[in-house]
Amino acid sequence: MTVAPRPGEPLAAPSPATEPLWPSADALAGVTARLAASAPLVTPADCADLRTQLAAVASGAAHLVQGGDCAELFDEVSAHTTRRKAAQLTELADLVEIATAVPALTVGRIAGQFAKPRSSAVERLPDGGSLPVYRGDAVNALEADPAARVPDPARLLTARERAASIHATLDVLAAASGRRVFTSHEALLLDYENALVRPAASGPYGGSAHLLWAGERTRDPAGPHIGLLSRITNPVAVKLGPATAREDLQALIDVLDPQRTPGRLSFVARMGAGHVRRVLPALAGAAREAGCLPVWICDPMHGNGQRAASGRKIRLVDDVRTEVAGFVAALREAGAHPGGIHLELTPDDVTECVDLPDDPTPRYWTGCDPRLNPAQARDVVRAFAAAVSP
Repeated sequence: MTVAPRPGEPLAAPSPATEPLWPSADALAGVTARLAASAPLVTPADCADLRTQLAAVASGAAHLVQGGDCAELFDEVSAHTTRRKAAQLTELADLVEIATAVPALTVGRIAGQFAKPRSSAVERLPDGGSLPVYRGDAVNALEADPAARVPDPARLLTARERAASIHATLDVLAAASGRRVFTSHEALLLDYENALVRPAASGPYGGSAHLLWAGERTRDPAGPHIGLLSRITNPVAVKLGPATAREDLQALIDVLDPQRTPGRLSFVARMGAGHVRRVLPALAGAAREAGCLPVWICDPMHGNGQRAASGRKIRLVDDVRTEVAGFVAALREAGAHPGGIHLELTPDDVTECVDLPDDPTPRYWTGCDPRLNPAQARDVVRAFAAAVSP
């Protein structure tokens, strides 16, 4: 828990990657008490089902398609938008199944991706001023106003409410089609995640989503985010950047997968197109030497960001495709299965990822980072499917 200092205490800036600076400890305590008394959003049985399916991915008998918004927005949550997002993921998984002749499961960045780690505590404005950075709707508002950017713990309750409505729609879709879109998000806000941990016969589990992950900035094996993941029985994942060392990986395996259970642990490589071939083979070898069979997933988005002349964040689609190809080649070199792909995408026809750095971006609607539009997402997933096909 991170709260603002009392009057007279020194002001210490919070790490931009971790907990926000909540203005009131009492308000936060009231919110977390209400969260702790609420019903879990997922069941232990569904979490166990996902772990079984991920074990098949780890063994090479299936693939994974994971994706969704960079940052979900409260105002966009509805049954209609949830159905569109689920349909997009299902379409992409079908493309992989047809190309590879093995099953592909679907996991959304959905029903909880309401918070984002940020590389800076402030956002620089075009006029030279600054604002506290937007940390996702679970923390503060996207509106460029100082009052809107004050962290508000009541937003955690809204996050759970919106997530519950999304889960309800996904449950209806699963009952109608027999194909479940599992939920996942980054376990960034520890006050939220810890309040939603629930007991079960198999051990405590995270009640906020089927799968939770730690990001590149919060993957310290001795840190609180990995500590949370180590205590729950859900499938868990860790994002790995290009600076990841073999020792880092082995420590994460020992903490998160001490029993070496296939399906328990996934590693999401977000290396960047220029690094993946160099870095990933050694990490795959380290996992093998540790006796671990993780699910290897490619996130070709987060290592390939750049700025357009306008100042907007963009990603070049060619860089995304290049990292996908490098990911598959690197794992094949190491004798490991390239299990899946993790994308920031949307069913909307946006122009946030582009072909050239100076391409215009007239439909730039993301709350944070650029997403692939439907045509771009199909293109990238087809590239992955072609690379992993027999």
